[in-house]
Formats: sequence, structure tokens, C-alpha cells
Amino acid sequence: MRKRKDSQKRLLILALSLIGLCILTSFYAHDWFTYYYQHISNKTMNRFNVNGHRLIIGLYFVLLLFFSNTYNALKIGYLKPMDIFLSELFSLLCVNVISYSQLSLMYGWFMLGGEHMISMTVRQLLFFAFWDWFTNFLYRRIFPPRRLLLVHGERPIEDILNKFASRRDKYSVERCIPIGAGYDAIIRAVSDYDAIVLWDIPTKDRNELLKYCYSRSIRIYMMPKIPDVIVKGSSQLHLFDTPILLTREYALNVEQRLIKRTIDVVCALILLILASPIMLITAAAIRLYDGGPVLYKQVRCTRDAREFRILKFRSMRVDAEKDGVARLAAKNDSRITPIGRFIRAVRIDELPQLINILKGEMSFIGPRPERPEIIAQYMEEMPEFAFRMKVKAGLAGYAQVYGKYNTTPYDKLKLDLFYIENYSVWLDIKLMLLTVKILFTPDSTEGVDSRQVTALKEHVREQEK
Repeated sequence: MRKRKDSQKRLLILALSLIGLCILTSFYAHDWFTYYYQHISNKTMNRFNVNGHRLIIGLYFVLLLFFSNTYNALKIGYLKPMDIFLSELFSLLCVNVISYSQLSLMYGWFMLGGEHMISMTVRQLLFFAFWDWFTNFLYRRIFPPRRLLLVHGERPIEDILNKFASRRDKYSVERCIPIGAGYDAIIRAVSDYDAIVLWDIPTKDRNELLKYCYSRSIRIYMMPKIPDVIVKGSSQLHLFDTPILLTREYALNVEQRLIKRTIDVVCALILLILASPIMLITAAAIRLYDGGPVLYKQVRCTRDAREFRILKFRSMRVDAEKDGVARLAAKNDSRITPIGRFIRAVRIDELPQLINILKGEMSFIGPRPERPEIIAQYMEEMPEFAFRMKVKAGLAGYAQVYGKYNTTPYDKLKLDLFYIENYSVWLDIKLMLLTVKILFTPDSTEGVDSRQVTALKEHVREQEK
């Protein structure tokens, strides 16, 4: 019954997604036939046959499918409605810019009718706002939240409960049972729920529950430990008749490092040219506000713990750390200037790091570089924090795309390890595209809780048991 319901859910999501994309494509098809094709054919004296029209419209659909999938705009019911809308917004902007460039090339130069493309984009967004609301409303009516059983260890569970509570439309944790209640008691309770959540329990108990639930096709949500992340990125070998998993001693091979460096240099040069007006205006605004230095230089660590001086536009007061204590930015931090608050919100303060990338000290994508003293504090509780320095530090990373500024250091470490152990050139490109989206996501720049200065001190080591 559960399998059938899940299959129906996936089919519904696929059908709704394809219908939405087809309707968005129909807006383009309408403008193509009524405006753009008329201008192109009148100027070039070339007439398209049926297959030509199909190619133009089909290409638009393929591009829309690609960017919608990359930005996760097709995850109806999985993401919040606003997240899906923002994802489709960026997808449409990318596709429509590419399509307008294509039409301009066919016309021979920048063609008239840019206002038609803008108008079409607005109409598409208005339609998608309705479609986003309708599909999520339909999804919730047909598929109620999953009823979950949370099995936990000795650590506090408020954090994980709050995370699930933020998606009450999707999950409902109806019972929490400690692992100390015993294997038999947990097994008796499992069948009454749609899925089980395994949260911070000893590996031995976790493995027993995993095998039991897997044998009975019971859905499992499991918070991985660091060894789980490492194993997930391993390669499977078939040298013998016994399966072997290989975890390599190095993160990226020579070919991957060469391609990654080429992408870094080319993209950094292009962005420096494009962003130079913004950087000049930002520099002037910072200087005029308090007369202090424009750039903020700070020692950070990159691959193999090598130290370098990171460059940022100064967003805090000149005396922000006059006591010499290194600390993260907190919510409503009084040290941040009004100009700094704005440039931090839209990540303009990070633009000078393009110079660090050109110098080879950083990459576009990688774990964010930390200060040596903060790394030392993290490693008091998490010696595994050193694992994230197996690759070059990045301007943006997996933890920034899928986490928040105030995501706990332990969770950020696991996200960064997911990137390191599953690296590919396509993953870098995807994260670069997704980074644009997080610039407009408030959670991504939210400061840490006032009680969290640097590393978490509460029982971090217990998570590895």
C-alpha cells in the first residue's frame, strides 16, 4: 500500500511539473509565432517549415526543463512554495536571456522586441505564481504529512524537532521514543507510523533498526555520522567476488584539479570585469561612511591548512574586534554598519575574493575558509574538522547552498564532506548556478544565535559513537 501511494505521488509530481513547463513554453510559442518569427522572416527572407518551428520551441522547452531541474523548481511538495517560485524565477530568467540571445543572432543583431520578452517573462511568472499555489494545494490535499516515529539517543532532541516542525505540511513527528526503551518496544511501535527517524543513536542499535526496517520496506530518515558521509563518497570495485569500497587518499585527481583551476581563472576574470562598477560604488560608499579602510584583510586557512589573507569589503566597524577575540557575526550584530548590513545581505562584501581566486588561494566552489583560531576551537570538539581542508577553500560551497550562515559547525562539516567525497565538475557548475539563488534567500545570511560564539560545545563527540 505504501509503495503504491509513493508511486502515485511521484507520478502526480511528474505530471504537474511537465504540464507547468508545457504551459510556460506555450507563452514563448505564442510570442514566437505572433512577433519574433515575423520580424526574423521579414528581414532574412527565410521561411521555417514545421520542423523548424518545432526545433525552436523544443529547444526552449529543453532549456526550461534543464534549468528548472537544476534550480529544484520541479520539487512540488518537497520544497516550500516560495522556494519553488524563486527557483522558477531564476530558471525563467536564465532561459529567456539565452532565448533572446538566440533570437538576436537569428535576426542579425540585437533585435527589437526586448519589451516583448520582458512582458512574456512577467506573464509567465504570474501564471507560475498561481500554478505554484495550485499544485502545492493539490499535493497537500491528496497527500497529508507523513506520520513519523523519532528514535533518539541521550542528546537533546529540540533541534531536530524544530527542523521537522518547520515543514508541518510534509512531516508530523507524532511520537518520540528513546533507544533505551529497548529494541522490542521500538519494533512494536514502528508499524503504527509511516516512517521512522533515527536521530543520534549508537551505531550498533542503528544498524539493527536499519536492517529490520529495510526488510519490511519501512521508510527511514537517518541523520548520518561523519563515517557515513565518507563511505557514501567511496568507489565500488569489482576486483574479486567480494564487493569492495574504495575511499581514496586524495580528494581530487590531477585532471579534476586542472579543469577546476581553468574554470576558476576564466570565471573570476569575467566576473571582475562585470562587477567592477559595483565594486567601485561599494568602495566609495564604505569610505564615505566612516573614513575607514575599504577592504578587510584577515588570515584564513585553505587546503592543507595553508594560511592566506582573505579580502572582503569591510562590513563592520573598524574596532569590531578591538578585544582581539574572534567571533562569528550574530543576529542583529551591532558591529555591522548600515552599509555593511546591505552588502552582506546581497553578498557584495565577498566580491574582492575574486582576487584570491586568481592568485590560486581559493576556488569558486569549496568549503568556506575559517580563521586558524576558530579552526583550533572547532577541533577541540571535532578533530574531523580538519577533513574539510583536503581541498582548496571556496567563495561558495555545498554548506552555503544547502545550509545557512548559522547552521551548526558539525552539520556544515558533514555538508562540506558530501561535496569533497562526491566531487565532479558538474557538481561545481550546479553549485555555481545555485549560489545565485541563495543571494536572495534571507536564511542564508542570518547570523548565529547570540550564545554561539564559535564551535558548539555540547556533546559533539557523542554524535560519533
